[in-house]
Amino acid sequence: MHYFIKLNIISMLYAVVIWFPLELILNTYRISRWLSSEVNDVQKWMIGIIIVELIVGSILIINLSKRWLTERKANFWTLVLWIPYFILLIYHCAVLFPVTNEGDTPSPVTGLFLIGGFIVYPVYILILNAASITKEAA
Repeated sequence: MHYFIKLNIISMLYAVVIWFPLELILNTYRISRWLSSEVNDVQKWMIGIIIVELIVGSILIINLSKRWLTERKANFWTLVLWIPYFILLIYHCAVLFPVTNEGDTPSPVTGLFLIGGFIVYPVYILILNAASITKEAA
């Protein structure tokens, strides 16, 4: 039972790692308006924040996977288990922060980038799962 809970926590972290940059990208205009800053300046800051978040998130997930999840084939369920957590995060964010200003809606091209990200993300999870499985030197 403990393994199941740990597997779900790791899956939740995978969902947060993709959800946070996604929300930053989708809410660029809203953040720019809230900060009274230029959109280009906000985008530059977001790129840095996203890169740092991906690096820190990857290191955290790899370390937790090494410590919590033993070398089982069940670890690869994280390739699927992150999806319900991601949907819950998106839903709660949409309910708590609805778009009230039409200028805050993202451009249609943003959806194409998101589709590409969702295609590549399972490969990213697979790479992190493979990196967390290490054989101890005898």
